[in-house]
Amino acid sequence: MAGNDRRLKEEKQQCVQALLNRNWVAKEDDPELFQLVKSHYDVLRDWFQEHCGFTLLVTRQFAKLEKVPGKARPWMGFGSFLQPRDYALFAYGLWFLEGMGENDQFLLTEMVEEIREHLVSQDVFLDWTLYDHRLSMARALRLLKDIGVLTVVDGDELEWARSGGVQNNVLYECSPWSRYVLRRFPRDLNSYNDINSLGEGIYADTPEGQLKRRKHRVYRRLLQEPIVYDWEWTEDERYYVLTQRRSIIDQLENMLGLEGQRYREALVFFHPDLTGESALFPTGRGISDLALILGGELRRMLAAGQDGMYLDEKGRAEIDWVRLEGIILRIREKHREYWSKQHRQATARELARELVAHFEEWGLGGRQGRHEEGEDSQSVWIYPGLARWNGVYDSFGSRK
Repeated sequence: MAGNDRRLKEEKQQCVQALLNRNWVAKEDDPELFQLVKSHYDVLRDWFQEHCGFTLLVTRQFAKLEKVPGKARPWMGFGSFLQPRDYALFAYGLWFLEGMGENDQFLLTEMVEEIREHLVSQDVFLDWTLYDHRLSMARALRLLKDIGVLTVVDGDELEWARSGGVQNNVLYECSPWSRYVLRRFPRDLNSYNDINSLGEGIYADTPEGQLKRRKHRVYRRLLQEPIVYDWEWTEDERYYVLTQRRSIIDQLENMLGLEGQRYREALVFFHPDLTGESALFPTGRGISDLALILGGELRRMLAAGQDGMYLDEKGRAEIDWVRLEGIILRIREKHREYWSKQHRQATARELARELVAHFEEWGLGGRQGRHEEGEDSQSVWIYPGLARWNGVYDSFGSRK
């Protein structure tokens, strides 16, 4: 590849990675990358629209890709939010800001009172004298600050939440980003029948329209999920992935720099570098070390047919919680000198729960069947994606 072509390809990959993983690319924060997005705007706009159905918005101040998940996952939510009320107040905070001009200032008490009155008109009641309601609002405001749509001039919303009094008011300033946070929908919200259809675009009721709809679903999931197994696709989607895998691999390599490989259970993509815009597995957290070590241990157990372990038709291994805890204890006894104090002192059940949550986040396993919140299921599925890993510690205690 000629030097100029290689440079253009690397620039496009840098832009795509940033647009997929950031809320927006702001000219003020990253002028060089913003200029690259503008330079490649036509190619980026057409590719995202053709393959994902995503809209690329570029203004004089920022570039933003309006992303929609192919399938909503629990880990796609805001980690700082603890309950549905937090999300609702985040949205109503944006609703309030729509009436503000750039750099307009207002008090927190003005904001919460207007939101409360609006909700009363919708027969929804908030009580700011309740500490739990104020904490939800504080979490929503904290996120609005973190993503850059609010600037604090004076005060702290957590102090307001703790006291609930005017003496701990907060003065905010509105940024120009606020009206661009929520995604624009192609039709009126009242026309949607269920929550799953909110991510759908408008597709013609023709073979061509349905093909485009299927293509967008496939690319969205491959771009936004760590791994998608064959059994997680619909029959039509699986047929598309199997028959178009060469084209998919080429597209994601060209536009994102990802390396694709077809395995028996899935089409899997890897990032060639150890770091990047995307969150990558294994993470820098200690629980990823445990996941890698456990992956190697389970591979050895399966190869030896130990404890009656076997793979089902989907390539999964089922293991009950007691056996999982026993394996974890055996691993900890062998490698405890390399583990953090927290993981050395945790109970086997605490480690197992943290590990399974990590598996669910990265598509490496999950609880079997339904279970009540706070309770464990009967057993755990270990997915074949984990079998691609075999972690060991080197002589310095670093994982390999």
